[in-house]
Amino acid sequence: MLRDVETAIGELIDRQGVSFIASVSEDGFPHMKAMLPPRKRVGIQEFYFTTNTSSMRVAQYRKDPKASIYFCDSRLFRGALLVGRVEVLEDPASKEMIWREGDTLYYPKGVTDPDYCVLKFVATGGRYYTDFHSQSFEIA
Repeated sequence: MLRDVETAIGELIDRQGVSFIASVSEDGFPHMKAMLPPRKRVGIQEFYFTTNTSSMRVAQYRKDPKASIYFCDSRLFRGALLVGRVEVLEDPASKEMIWREGDTLYYPKGVTDPDYCVLKFVATGGRYYTDFHSQSFEIA
């Protein structure tokens, strides 16, 4: 993949206030959900999100880790689709890594709340849309 495309996608992601994340349901259909932006990202390969352990999405990822995430800039009509797999992390180090002040609004028992977990998405490839053109790419 061209380095400038990876940089452009990273900048696009960092400017968005909403992420879209998809899982595969028990009947094999994609389920898309809007979420807050990732709490942490490593390039365009690793992304970390917070969510409720008891959520439908976590149950779906545990059964089938295939996933996709999508970011778009509707003003400039640009978007990035990343495909890969999700791992549900519940270890203390992962939870502490992305914990923020104010998260007790969602997880009242704090960083050790059993209903708080981390979704780690690892991308294997994707598609980038800009200037009325699209480009597929793989991530090594």
